[in-house]
Amino acid sequence: MRVLFAIKGLHQAAGGAERVLCDVCSYLADHGKHEITLLTFDPPGTPPFYPLSSAVKLIQVGVGDPREPTSLGILLRRMVALRFTVREQHPDVVVAFMHSMFIPMAFALIGTGIPVLASEHIVMEYYRSRRAQFVLFAAAVPFIRRITVLSDAIASEYPKWIRQKMVSVTNPVSPVFQKGFTANDCKDPHRILAIGRFSKRKNHATLLAAFATLADEFPGWTLRILGDGLERPALQAEVIRLGLQDRVSLPGIVTDVIREMADASFFALASRYESFGLVFAEAMACGKASVAFADCQGVNDVLDDGETGLLVKGTDPVRSIADGLRRLMIDEEKRRKMGISARERVFMRFSVDKVCDRWQDILRDACR
Repeated sequence: MRVLFAIKGLHQAAGGAERVLCDVCSYLADHGKHEITLLTFDPPGTPPFYPLSSAVKLIQVGVGDPREPTSLGILLRRMVALRFTVREQHPDVVVAFMHSMFIPMAFALIGTGIPVLASEHIVMEYYRSRRAQFVLFAAAVPFIRRITVLSDAIASEYPKWIRQKMVSVTNPVSPVFQKGFTANDCKDPHRILAIGRFSKRKNHATLLAAFATLADEFPGWTLRILGDGLERPALQAEVIRLGLQDRVSLPGIVTDVIREMADASFFALASRYESFGLVFAEAMACGKASVAFADCQGVNDVLDDGETGLLVKGTDPVRSIADGLRRLMIDEEKRRKMGISARERVFMRFSVDKVCDRWQDILRDACR
């Protein structure tokens, strides 16, 4: 089967969807006996942020800056480039990751007879404050064969006429997390780690506030938040306001996530919602317990409360997260047992071979 995957950008894109795409493409090319092509809008010759198998054919059309918002002119140029390039490759099916790619792809391939799969990696909650984007999504649906979402629960939130085209396939934990790692290897037994884009959705400010309430009680502990984004100035200002300059670090995007996970005591994130808690699954793969909100969609499908992590709830978000942090900070044995259980369970549920078996079923169905 000739499969063309597509995403807006991979060069300086360190998100979860980008990692998943590289892992799925690499696995299908190496083990699935498929011809895999991967198309992006990156400038030609720029390397992907995440490793990609040499068996994957990479096409970079270089239209616009993938890191910037898309203007109407750039959108039209991209659609022309997509139509020309995809038809030239003659794929049996196209899989476009995220709405920034599957919307223009759906319109670009109208009339070509090439089936388009849209791989959605966010939840309906995202569109509630972005009506224009949802209108474009809805307009593209008639030209899309199938829409993959990360769970049946996510699909249930969409209107029925869209939901009828949806199939669920979870994200895999990258194979790199299975190699050369010893559970509960920990360089700093008093470090809390968080990873996520610096956006309001990730809610890092609540995590900062919760840590601040515990700073005097646990003077030896630190908080390290990896990532970057528009909220960096606000978070830096909040760290200063709380007087946590010596206790909180914001080093930016880090390539060696496994080492960061290994060096931390446990993982925490205060996200408002997640389509799939991939970063929590990665923490589990590194043998780390985690703390998150119980009502954070996506995360509560990954963590088992009291067994692989803590899912907290309450009317006061700061106090709730702080209580969860305290429970793990004071109990090293609880952290150890949760970490062992987490690593055992995560590969049973989210291994790349199991997820890619599901992808192959979806691809075969779309080609019928």
